[in-house]
Amino acid sequence: MKALWSDAIRNLTPYTPGEQAVDTALIKLNTNENPYPPSPQVLQALRDATNADLRLYPDPDGAQLRRTIAAQYGLSERHVFLGNGSDEVLAHTFLGLLKHAQPVLFPDITYSFYPVYCALYDIDYEALPVGADFRVEAAGYARENGGIVLPNPNAPTGLALSLSEIRRIVAASPDSVVVVDEAYVDFGAESAVPLVREFPNVLIAQTLSKSRSLAGLRVGYAIGDPGLIDALNTVKGCFNAYPLDSLALAGAQAAFADSEYFTTTCAAIVADREWLTAQLTGLGFAVLPSLANFLFVHHPQHDALGLKTHLRAKNILVRHFTAPRIEDYLRITIGTHEACEALLEALSDIVN
Repeated sequence: MKALWSDAIRNLTPYTPGEQAVDTALIKLNTNENPYPPSPQVLQALRDATNADLRLYPDPDGAQLRRTIAAQYGLSERHVFLGNGSDEVLAHTFLGLLKHAQPVLFPDITYSFYPVYCALYDIDYEALPVGADFRVEAAGYARENGGIVLPNPNAPTGLALSLSEIRRIVAASPDSVVVVDEAYVDFGAESAVPLVREFPNVLIAQTLSKSRSLAGLRVGYAIGDPGLIDALNTVKGCFNAYPLDSLALAGAQAAFADSEYFTTTCAAIVADREWLTAQLTGLGFAVLPSLANFLFVHHPQHDALGLKTHLRAKNILVRHFTAPRIEDYLRITIGTHEACEALLEALSDIVN
């Protein structure tokens, strides 16, 4: 029935997410989910919100949540846009702010959804090569462009730019939007939100999926100049007036309220990330210095796909990419300490 498809999508290749396991016995270290449950305050808020009011539409603008997010950074609610996960926020951003005559720039090794958005919206882009050490080379972005997208930390490498490097990139392109995708920023990188007061052309995208354990609730947001936020609201109004349901709004509100739980769980993930880095290095792996909740690793004597297959046989899921330059690497999510120990035991079997 493909003959009945619209020409606009006939040749699209959609984004492929990591395997979502049905078997609960599997140790899932392949999709960068938080190993800790949501805050107890979130779970209580969801129970409280599950009532007869679900017959009503939610607040289409999520005003209370926008005020809460804005207050975190000393901004106004006009600086905040909400979406159904940061993927929707980014989708609206590509259409509303990045479709111009000049190409959008982003790294060649990065989140694989970016070229998918470009294909969907017919946006020209150039993927700029990262360095031999996989780091984003900031100087290369000081050129004519229709917009820039910088994941920070980058995925799947986990490497991050400093705030001063991002400032230089933003300042060099005053006539185009620079999007900083901060899905993993809470695990050790510097947020570029302070640049919002300084530059009207910078937009920050964040999510509650990673550091706040709410991947299943689908809450993302953007922070930027109200002029940029207005563009996103225009796209939203042409697509879905109610992107966040009542439960998502209630759960997200509670997640921001429990700052102690957020700080504690992030610190635990960072501690296990550093511990796992040392242990993998001891097994002969080369491990990039990640500031995310995952590690990007390879072993000079073992094929990455073979390692993934071996781990799958041991009921452990990790992510393997087939793109050039990274086909010998595995991306490993930081799980619980027990999950990390099981991973090490399984890898030791083959490495040793």
